[in-house]
Amino acid sequence: MPAVSVLIRDWSRSDVELRSKLIFNSISDQVALYLADKNDAALLAFFERLTDDEKLLGLGFCDTSGRLRAATKLMPASITCDKLARTESPSFSTTTTGGRNIFVASFPLSVKNASGHVAILHDLSFIEERASEARYYWALAIAGVTIGLGILGALLGSGLVKRWRNLVRESIKDARSGSPVVLSNEASTLLGPELRTVLRELRAGQSAPASIHVEWSREVLHNVLNKELPDTDVIVASNREPYIHNRVGDDVVLQIPASGLVAALEPVMRACGGTWVAHGSGSADRDSVDAHDRVGVPPASPAYVLRRLWLSEEEQNGYYYGFANEGLWPLCHIAFVRPTFRESDWRMYQSVNERFADAVAEESKDGDPIILVQDYHFSLLPRLLRKRLPRATILTFWHIPWPNAETFSICPWKEEIIDGLLGSDVLGFHTQFHCNNFFETIDRFIESRIDRERASVMFGGHETIVRPYPISIEWPPAALATQKSIAECRKAVRERFEIGQDVMLGVGVERFDYTKGVLDRLRGVDELLTRHPEWHNRFVFVQAAAPTRSKLETYKDLQDEAVALADLINEKHGDQSYRPIRLVIRHHEPDEVFELFRASDLCVVSSLHDGMNLVAKEFVAARDDEEGVLILSHFTGASRELSEALIVNPYDPHGLGEAINEALTMPLDEQRARMRLMRALVREHNVYRWAGQMLLDAAELRRRKRVFDLIGKRSVAK
Repeated sequence: MPAVSVLIRDWSRSDVELRSKLIFNSISDQVALYLADKNDAALLAFFERLTDDEKLLGLGFCDTSGRLRAATKLMPASITCDKLARTESPSFSTTTTGGRNIFVASFPLSVKNASGHVAILHDLSFIEERASEARYYWALAIAGVTIGLGILGALLGSGLVKRWRNLVRESIKDARSGSPVVLSNEASTLLGPELRTVLRELRAGQSAPASIHVEWSREVLHNVLNKELPDTDVIVASNREPYIHNRVGDDVVLQIPASGLVAALEPVMRACGGTWVAHGSGSADRDSVDAHDRVGVPPASPAYVLRRLWLSEEEQNGYYYGFANEGLWPLCHIAFVRPTFRESDWRMYQSVNERFADAVAEESKDGDPIILVQDYHFSLLPRLLRKRLPRATILTFWHIPWPNAETFSICPWKEEIIDGLLGSDVLGFHTQFHCNNFFETIDRFIESRIDRERASVMFGGHETIVRPYPISIEWPPAALATQKSIAECRKAVRERFEIGQDVMLGVGVERFDYTKGVLDRLRGVDELLTRHPEWHNRFVFVQAAAPTRSKLETYKDLQDEAVALADLINEKHGDQSYRPIRLVIRHHEPDEVFELFRASDLCVVSSLHDGMNLVAKEFVAARDDEEGVLILSHFTGASRELSEALIVNPYDPHGLGEAINEALTMPLDEQRARMRLMRALVREHNVYRWAGQMLLDAAELRRRKRVFDLIGKRSVAK
């Protein structure tokens, strides 16, 4: 740039010098005439006309006495004849006056009666303007050349990167399709050793499920986890803990809660190990943990760590009883109970989710764990964990139904809940129907990109896979190992309830929840005895019901109504020696539940709306004699798998009563045929398979992340 400026200045000065000579040569004769006539006024007028040229600043004539005559009006006052180089030949100089550069040319002129020098002044400011303009265009030229070279380089680089990415994608596609990953010399050179290794791992991971096509078990799940996710930290986050320590008198009693979530996840954690973070709700829980609020479980043979988090009564009332169970629970279940949303409950729900996020982050050993977030209590937790542990693989499972978009729009904080869930890498539901409802909700309420072919949502630059994972139970069930024979169970249960050994027995096992249809199955029994009086004194129905959420009026009212309805039916159809309904309101341990299942002739699951319902699968698993009939509501997720059950509409008491009659009269060979098929399905689709599918998907995601992280790094480097 300085060289350009100097060049422009030198060239422009030569140009002005030449202009000055041309002007003098063209006006010298006319000036001589005016001087000879001593007509200074005419000479001045002539000079003024010449200064119309914007570059010509002024003209004047210096006589031999040093007087400046006929000076134009723009002639600077600082320019005097004394400062002009009055020589016998033309002279040129540059001076600065008034902050501007002026080129001064002095030409000798000899005239009769008047000799002297003609002074011609040029304003040189145009030179700087010309130099500035030249620098500008020179800069543009340089920029143009640079950009051109850059574009050329980018095109060449882009071609290489595109070729490189195509090789990666082709390799990933081959890996995912199961085809051998064969890399040419060119591909090997472009991909680099680290990425080649990751692609081979991805290929190995894709072929893994086919190579382990065996019956899923605790051992198989453990081996798959060690192979596909070696040394990976597994953390579960749920509200309900798998083991509760309660104080009864002076003793501490261990209780396993009546929870489908616990029934499904506890055997998985025994197989995988890791840490389970949950609310410590037992009266003796604090006395059973170490200084870090941890305890090894199961107590007899610890396989994983239970980390307990303590919640105040205020937190439980707002987060658990309030927002989760008076808001989200009725919102997601079509049971015609109006959800209640309070702003104070929402704030507490946010606060508890934050606390669980902190606790899970504390339990992470390397910042790269697999985290299994469980259920509607923690819809905000995936996003909170994503901020704290950006490298974590987060799998969220929603254990209850997901309603349609119109229903979900009732929730005042629907966008925040959706945003929280989309912090997950994998979001699971029991059925494809619930996945479809979730996609519909996303499409309606947030700006995102839904890929229905891949079953994923891209939101905020993060992809969440949304898939159905029908939950199940362990096979074989641990509670079955301690059970007596079917005959012994039938005898013991009938003696306990003081009913005859030849009396047919139906059972129902539920929590006291309005979504479980407890009242509806009692009405079905009433309908059976009304329309089929031959079953009087020949059929008894035992309803085992565990109290739950007793702080909420809806649940207390349900229990009171169930007791009143059972009394009414017993009064209507029974007498002093016969009570057709036996309502047992207390917590039942798994071995007690399985004894009831094995002693019964039929089991009724009449849920009004249920994500899956594991009671149905537990009944099937308990019947190793392949006898007994399952009556199952078609509003459960389980009805999509256990199609050999008698499928009923729980809102139709007549239809339910007729189904009970059909079950009581079903021939044994038909019972065995139906039960054999259901048992085969539950055995194959057990909880280890459910967990294995999610963990294998997590393993694939982790490998894909590694590939695309390397792609990003290589792209930046190139």
